Amino acid sequence: MISLSHQTKIFTSFFIFGLLNNILYVIILSAAVDLVGSATPKGVVLLADIMPSFTFKLVAPFFIHLIPYKTRLFSLVGLSSSGMLLISLSSQSAIGIKIFGIMLASLSSGMGEVSFLQLTHFYTGGSATGDSSIGIGGFSSGTGGAGLCGSFLFMLMTNMMGISVTIVLLMFAICPLGFLATYYLLLPPPDHEYHEIENTLFDEAAEEIGMDGGAVGRDLHATSSITRHFSATFEKIKPLIVPFMIPLSTVYISEYVINQGVAPTLLYPLEDLPRWLFTSYRDIYVVYGFLYQLGVFISRSSISFGIRIRKLYMLSLLQFINVVITIIQSMYDLPFTSIWLLLILILYEGLLGGFSYVNTFVSVSEGVPKTKREFSMGCVSVSDGMGIAIAGCINLWLEKKLCGLQVDRGRDWCLNGGSV
Repeated sequence: MISLSHQTKIFTSFFIFGLLNNILYVIILSAAVDLVGSATPKGVVLLADIMPSFTFKLVAPFFIHLIPYKTRLFSLVGLSSSGMLLISLSSQSAIGIKIFGIMLASLSSGMGEVSFLQLTHFYTGGSATGDSSIGIGGFSSGTGGAGLCGSFLFMLMTNMMGISVTIVLLMFAICPLGFLATYYLLLPPPDHEYHEIENTLFDEAAEEIGMDGGAVGRDLHATSSITRHFSATFEKIKPLIVPFMIPLSTVYISEYVINQGVAPTLLYPLEDLPRWLFTSYRDIYVVYGFLYQLGVFISRSSISFGIRIRKLYMLSLLQFINVVITIIQSMYDLPFTSIWLLLILILYEGLLGGFSYVNTFVSVSEGVPKTKREFSMGCVSVSDGMGIAIAGCINLWLEKKLCGLQVDRGRDWCLNGGSV
């Protein structure tokens, strides 16, 4: 019988992993206008904040099993802390250095998401079916908490307390040390041992080299082994594409088109807004970000309360409808003549995104055989990055287009710091 305290430690550990892994990503997006200025499309920051992560998750299934979890952990700390230091300490004009720092933090985030989702496979919490929903629930809730905590703290420190963005970013550079504290001081021993690396391309190549000592033979056998490894890996990925990866990717395409391409143009006259919260057009976008992350936190935590949504494609459809509504709002200032109803829509958008994320990974845990579960978790994690990367490319054009249409109507707010 597994004690409740053991399950609580598992949930709390993975909650902290998710919180720390995603909070820097959220802070960077919240600070987008402060990092690159209002004249640069914020899709640039989004792409820098997602492409390294997405690229890592895309290629991870082919080699990640060769890297011990402890090595990954220390790599996360080094990459993310270095990235935040570069972002915070470089001069305002050194946009290239800031972008490089963002890319280091992004690479850390991608490695972290793959690693921690795979790590949940070894923590079932005494589940009779061997599923890892406790760890998944904790990690998912933590990533949602990162959005809420990160966006709120950034809004509180910059909008309300007046702390400089440089100081705020520097403060968050020490957060990654929490990975080490949690792993070594809080996380219980795994319920079953980490798997031994089996049948890797290097093992196969070594065996074949042993059978044929010739240089040409070694090259041919090594090439053949690598080819078989890639082919076998693709075959294991195929069954995951339609039921899990496509619906999660499409949800993320929609929500990040809204967040980074449309939301910067969803502006209202400042004189119509409460001055205690909105003192500039920049503040409107920060509030949008907070409400979106609030919705994400609520829905990513829902699995811990027994809420399950199995129709993943329904979430994709509902999120696409939100894209259509917000684009119409940007172009025609309708249907929301007041910001308050739009704020509710942004919250709802976050709810859909969070529901899609957590229910996708729980579906993987429930539907994939135990022997393939660790691999599948890592593979499906590429889906959100793929969706965000596609959205980032769309937003490089969309944000400028929508802002231009508003300027043509005499609304030039998106050119004055509102285009965040």
